[in-house]
Amino acid sequence: MPHKYATLKMRQIRRNPNQPRETFSEEALSELADSIKEHGLLQPIVVRKVEEGGYELVAGERRFRANGLAGNITIETKILLAEGDAEISYMESFKKAMAENLNREDMLPLEEARGFKRVLDDEYDGDPDQVPSVAKTFSKSVQYVNQRLALLALRPEIQTAVDLGHIGTQAAVQIAALSRDNQKAVFEDWKKGDKSDNQLVHIAYAMRKQEKAAKQDSMVDVKEMTPEEKAQRSRTQAKTQSDLDEIERMCELLDSIGKADPMELARALEGQVGKRLEQMDRVANFVQKARFQLRQAKAHADASEIMVNPAAAAPDLVAEADAALASLEPAAEPTADATSETDAEAGSTAPQAEAADDTEQESAPEPEAGDAEAEPVAIAA
Repeated sequence: MPHKYATLKMRQIRRNPNQPRETFSEEALSELADSIKEHGLLQPIVVRKVEEGGYELVAGERRFRANGLAGNITIETKILLAEGDAEISYMESFKKAMAENLNREDMLPLEEARGFKRVLDDEYDGDPDQVPSVAKTFSKSVQYVNQRLALLALRPEIQTAVDLGHIGTQAAVQIAALSRDNQKAVFEDWKKGDKSDNQLVHIAYAMRKQEKAAKQDSMVDVKEMTPEEKAQRSRTQAKTQSDLDEIERMCELLDSIGKADPMELARALEGQVGKRLEQMDRVANFVQKARFQLRQAKAHADASEIMVNPAAAAPDLVAEADAALASLEPAAEPTADATSETDAEAGSTAPQAEAADDTEQESAPEPEAGDAEAEPVAIAA
């Protein structure tokens, strides 16, 4: 894009009221101001002409603030120009500001989410099929953009916890896929302080599955179990518990091998060490898979205790988010405090942080390190 460089007075430049990044570290600004005093401004800020006169900041909010803290009355700028020295559009300005801030570690997840949503709404009328276009604009994956859009479905108090870093993005996306009541339920349980982020991922995913199951059950007649079905369930329960009891007894055998002297083991196995090691590797793999499944079962058990509305219908994530955001003042950047109580997710699904609607294919959350592999699911932030 055409541009020219100029030294402008600080008072000629106004800050962008729709700056996508809302939170700045005062300590970092002070450090940057000290650097500017010592070395000067090493990179000019980017501005655009505005119709009412003067210039509007496009990129370099931190540098602009720090330059003011340093006591400077002028600043080096790069003035963006459209064809024929015309003003560049508001949206072009906004996208440049977004692009500059996206790669900064301290841009908050919800700031990114609102920025992506603004571009999607203003340039593509909120069409979720155009998320790939938004992702391409900022050199991000579609998954990444949809993960951030998903966070708009969170209740305001959970959004705040995410921006403060108390709840990770992976867990937040899982929670965002729940009904409003169950979002609150899992958040209240989390505040007790005994759940890790990984546990939140699994519990929220389990709650989502149970919500869907409850919704499906409500659409069909659920018949009473026959005596044969009850007997089969009892046999299954007894066998499962018996199998786990048998594993407990096998622990004694594994413990004795674990305590054996390696040299004595080599003599005792005489030519079969490699074969027996392969056997133990298979056992370890089965143990990992079984452990992961039991962890999933624990998540479902915890979810059943937490859920307050298991029959709640899954929200229409995109539609509700659009309706909530549309109720805000169009000229104001949405904030967590401004998000209405009826906000719902704009583009997330339960097991997958990147899903953009409520028709995703679900699979179990990824196991943490050391767990058996489950069906892959993209929940990474």
